[in-house]
Amino acid sequence: MTRFFLAAGSIFAGLAVAAGAFGAHGLEDSVSPDRLETFRTAVTYQMYHALALLVVGWAAAQGWGGLLHGAGYCFIAGILIFSGSLYVLVLTDTGWLGAITPFGGVAFIVGWGLLAWGVLSGG
Repeated sequence: MTRFFLAAGSIFAGLAVAAGAFGAHGLEDSVSPDRLETFRTAVTYQMYHALALLVVGWAAAQGWGGLLHGAGYCFIAGILIFSGSLYVLVLTDTGWLGAITPFGGVAFIVGWGLLAWGVLSGG
């Protein structure tokens, strides 16, 4: 699991950089400023949680078990649901996708709670 979370964090961080560059250079003339800000929010949250996955991978390497794995899976789900829905919303101008974005936010919150619990309890 350690390598999985380290690899996932690295991949999601690299994709966040690529998405940020695409948003800054490829979308600035084709979407509204509000949509561009939404895209930036998706990139920002993806990067924060990619870094969190690296922390989870490091902590898992220290032997701090299952709760951290749950945190890592929540961060992955959050990236896919929160950031993913915002990317699709901006790129397709499909506003209803904003209705599922909060589920990704909940996954992020649960992930941070599990990470804190896992660190405090050593497991």
